[in-house]
Amino acid sequence: MKVKVINKSGNALPAYATEFSAGLDVRSNNTDTIELKPLGRAIVPTGLYLEIPAGYEVQVRPRSGLAAKKGVTVLNAPGTIDADYRGEVCVILVNLGADPVVIERGERIAQLVLAKHEVIEWEEADELAESERGAGGFGSTGVK
Repeated sequence: MKVKVINKSGNALPAYATEFSAGLDVRSNNTDTIELKPLGRAIVPTGLYLEIPAGYEVQVRPRSGLAAKKGVTVLNAPGTIDADYRGEVCVILVNLGADPVVIERGERIAQLVLAKHEVIEWEEADELAESERGAGGFGSTGVK
């Protein structure tokens, strides 16, 4: 699937780390270092601008290594970049670790995943079909 991209970052375009990777590693394009204090958050620019085809979104997801090693994750994961958005792609990072973390320019900060989606057409009803689960939620299945 071709996606038009403008790259104003000076970094390489996002790339798949391995042949079967689902996400492309995206790099930061901050001019100054960003220090994320514990529980601190920042909107980190990437210098990328996308033209996503209709019927698709680009999801912004955390990098497992950054989360496991430093406690840094994407705050609104997965973030959604809609097909009609033309502004700069930015990533909301949060530090859930105990120590401050510095984000350097060009550092891999997140993954981008292209995902097809459907458009909901609501069908109003007075009742819904019965199911085994019913209205049980938030741990009601008993699965551990």
